[in-house]
Amino acid sequence: MKILIYGAGPFGSLFAERLAEANHDVSILDRGERLDQLREQGVVIIDHSTEEKTVTRVPVVESLNEDDYYDLIIVPMRKNKALEILPTLAKNKKVPTFLFMMNNAEGSKRLVDALGKERVMMGFPLPGGKREGHAMRMLSVNEKNKWALPIGEADGTIRERTKKIADVLGSMRGYKVDIRTDMDDWLKCHVAILIVSFVPAAYAASLDIERFERTQDAIVLAIRAQREAFKALRSVGVKMSPSAVIKFSEWTPEPVMIPIWKKALGVELYKVAFAHLEEAEDEMNHLHQEFM
Repeated sequence: MKILIYGAGPFGSLFAERLAEANHDVSILDRGERLDQLREQGVVIIDHSTEEKTVTRVPVVESLNEDDYYDLIIVPMRKNKALEILPTLAKNKKVPTFLFMMNNAEGSKRLVDALGKERVMMGFPLPGGKREGHAMRMLSVNEKNKWALPIGEADGTIRERTKKIADVLGSMRGYKVDIRTDMDDWLKCHVAILIVSFVPAAYAASLDIERFERTQDAIVLAIRAQREAFKALRSVGVKMSPSAVIKFSEWTPEPVMIPIWKKALGVELYKVAFAHLEEAEDEMNHLHQEFM
């Protein structure tokens, strides 16, 4: 496939590396300092667990023109930034599929209105990473530690296109794909699980993960906020997804949940998440307002 990665942050960089490795025709788009880094240094990934560094050279472009053709454009960027580029994407009528991989509390309507439902797919990038100068430090993604990328059509159907894109993403080393018919609901629930509950508590603890772990009131309030957010989503007809995770979060007694949260804060995924929050306050504020 001929693929454009629109945005060379942590996920865009990792996807570019893995898709190129799988012999797809991949280009990556960014601007300013990041564009210069890609041209001079290539796509540089550091494995957070092993410290292994890889360098991948892929074509770098600085714009998407109206007449440019790609089989697929993947947009792995913050929601507020993705909305800023919608007019540019909409001017191009030749690209058949735009896959937005990001947090999203609002749903797909604004994306569909701009591009058409036949061209919009939704997904979520995993597992996590952060910038270190020109390199991206990423949690391990390998054959022993595969991650399942959730993706789906904006209207919840499964078509040949859905399966084809799933095959493309599944060709990336260390990844498998979870095709979902409830991607809109999944994304809204993900914001409830993290953005309007865990994230405010993390900021209240000054993004100090050890302080967060010690501050039981912050954990209690985060648990209650999570449960309140689930009720809010139900009240407007959102299906709880993934249902097993939400049932566990809702029905496990609070005194039992507190040590579970404390233990989770020691997991590497959450440590990387704290690092992301340091530079993503604009995204967190945007998603919080979308959810409200």
